[in-house]
Formats: sequence, C-alpha cells, structure tokens
Amino acid sequence: MSPRPLWIAGRFLSRLPFPDHGETTPVETGLSVPWYPFIGLLMGLLAALTAVGALALAPQIAATLTLIVWVWSTGALHMDGLADSADAWIGGLGSRERTLEIMKDPRSGPAAVTLLGLVLIAKWSGLQALIAAGSPWLLLAVPMLGRVQLLLILLTTPYARQEGMAAAQSRQLPRRATWLAILAAFGATLLAAGWTGVILIAATLVLFALARGRMMARIAGFTGDTAGALVELTETLLLLICASLV
Repeated sequence: MSPRPLWIAGRFLSRLPFPDHGETTPVETGLSVPWYPFIGLLMGLLAALTAVGALALAPQIAATLTLIVWVWSTGALHMDGLADSADAWIGGLGSRERTLEIMKDPRSGPAAVTLLGLVLIAKWSGLQALIAAGSPWLLLAVPMLGRVQLLLILLTTPYARQEGMAAAQSRQLPRRATWLAILAAFGATLLAAGWTGVILIAATLVLFALARGRMMARIAGFTGDTAGALVELTETLLLLICASLV
C-alpha cells in the first residue's frame, strides 16, 4: 500500500513534517480522506506530550504552551474556516448566494474576530482544567474526533459549490474505507476513554447533526469553510466536556 495518501492528508491538514508528495491526482486526494482521523490523533498526541512536558509549570502556562503547539500543528486551517463561516452566517442574512459570497472574502469582520477569540479562550480554559487534573491524555481523542466530522460531512452532505477541493474529494471518496476509518476512530476512543468516550462520541454525532441541518437549510450543502468551522466547534465542545468530567 502506497503511503502517498497519508502524506497528502498530513500536509493538507497539518504543519507536521510529512514528506512532500508532489503533484496529486483527484483519486489520490480522495484516498487521503480516510487518513484524516489519524492525522488528528497525531495532533492530539503532540498536544498531550506538550501538556505532560509542561506539568511542572503552572497550569495556566502549561495550557498556553499546549494551545500554541496545537494551533501551530493545524496551521490555523480550520480557524480560517470558522472565521469565514461566522462572517457569512451573520452577514449573509439568510441568503444562500450572499452567504457563499461572503465566505470567499479573505477579510475578517467583527463576528469572525469575536468567535475566534471565544473559541481560543474556551480551549485554553479546557486545557487548563485537564492539566490541573492531571488528565492531559484525553487530548488524544479530541482532534481525532474533530477530523471524523470531515469524513461524516463528505459522506453524507452535498458540496455547495460547483468546484473546489472538497468537490473532488467527494467524487473520489472511497466510501467503505471512510466508514471503516470512522468506526476505527470511535473504537479507539471507547478503548482509551471508556464511558467518557461514549459521551464524546455522542456529542460529536449530535453536533454533526445540528450543524449539517443548518448548512442544508442555509446553503444546501457544505463548503470547506463550514467543514472547518465544524472541526473547531467540535474540538471546543469535546474539550470542555473532558474538562467537566475529570
């Protein structure tokens, strides 16, 4: 089995040092999708290791360092989608065309800045609580389940635009392998976190259903930006749940 789909997934979703895969075909782009939860697992491992390495510091400082490493590992890819979606959902005024138009604008308005700040504060608070409780290993599941949302949205939801990377991914998606990757991520979460894992998986699925419903109602599908927003919102929700349960 060629490692190229893994390299493609790693370089697309993260700033981790994956080999340069060169030019890719649409088929290879589709084949990379089932690897997304694994990339999330690596991000969670890096964040957890950072938190463990910083346990000797004050929880606030350790949480700050962990959040910096976590955000760096993603290249803020999904935060960009969260920002664009926030502006579009408020400025779109219920119009599909206007919402899609605003999402293409690279500028960030007050809604984007406000939501980004709130999400970062929420993540920092959750990290601080996990580190103070000595439970940083729960971070392994959070980015992984966040990237499961990308698989679910590609499997179940039409792409809202005519062209784009996600459109190619949808057309070339290996559906069986993608469902198996989802089940593997859920199984790993249950094995590692027990009943806490059950709660995290349930929260992931409920948030997915709610977000998908809103996307279908507003833009009749999803975009890369709304998918990224879903990842960030999922991570934030799951991190706060973990912090509440420790």
